Amino acid sequence: MNSGPTAEDFFAGHPFPLTVHNRVLDIVGEFAPVEVRVSKSQVALRLRRAFAYLWLPGQYLAHPEAEVVLSIALGRHDDSLRWKEVAHPSPKHWIHHLEVRHLADLDDEVVGWLREAAERAR
Repeated sequence: MNSGPTAEDFFAGHPFPLTVHNRVLDIVGEFAPVEVRVSKSQVALRLRRAFAYLWLPGQYLAHPEAEVVLSIALGRHDDSLRWKEVAHPSPKHWIHHLEVRHLADLDDEVVGWLREAAERAR
């Protein structure tokens, strides 16, 4: 029994980010049975290691441009213009940050990135 916080707890008062979380879970559930880990700063989707994260930029920024960000860990830099920012925290990992403003933002391209990230996390 998990006594820790849930995604519902993390996204309390933020219905759109919770909807995004549920949609991302549906997407990755098609190709991987993921574990969800919730911390004070994010909701992480994991297999052997974490590969995608959802977080609320309003926790850190006074005037965020989006209510929720999906961060995806890839083993390469992806140069899509859709990324708000790409970080390179270690030699083999690039974290790509996507501002999600509409459920339609979670399109086939994003599904491909999530699939690629999940494969690396196995």
